[in-house]
Amino acid sequence: MDALEQTYGDVAIRLIRSRDARPLQDELMASRSWLRPWEATSPDGAFPIDMKLGVRRLLQQYRDGAGVPFVMEHRGEIAGQLNVWGIAYGSLSSATIGYWVGERFAGRGITPVAVALATDFCFARMRLHRMEICIRPENRPSLRVVEKLGFRYEGYRRRYIHIDGDWRDHYAFALTREEVPDGMLRRWVEGRVPPDAARIPDADRPG
Repeated sequence: MDALEQTYGDVAIRLIRSRDARPLQDELMASRSWLRPWEATSPDGAFPIDMKLGVRRLLQQYRDGAGVPFVMEHRGEIAGQLNVWGIAYGSLSSATIGYWVGERFAGRGITPVAVALATDFCFARMRLHRMEICIRPENRPSLRVVEKLGFRYEGYRRRYIHIDGDWRDHYAFALTREEVPDGMLRRWVEGRVPPDAARIPDADRPG
């Protein structure tokens, strides 16, 4: 087993490997129109998808201590990616989670399990203090993930990330290690998630 591999039920996350580039690119292309509204883009213009180069960069970030790139698997089949990025140690001790899952794997509960596994890994193994997820207001499936897991709503970030060709507003959600002393996955599985943690104030909802 990979030293970073975490599993629960049919879902596993593990460190990305060079040989994952082809199946990940195939999954991305098969889900292209479905994922495009949520994909990060460059303000300098479109660029071709080169997953082989992307995996090399992710692994370099991992070696540099700046991120942990995971592959999400469902019953041993690659379903998508989950990246822990922007890792800061010391007095900040935090990171951000981003992810995507292929369209054919949607609705199987893969993403919330993967996010919980990654969060627990970052708190227990990396000793980070705070994890953040930022989501477009229109991305209802991702909002359901933070609602299920009880990430706490922290605010509205205007024109925050370049997505699908423009700067997009995002909601910010976060969690600290003290809020899940027994682990996020365990809290969720045992039904102890605060029901309103991810509630978005009416003032922050799109008009």
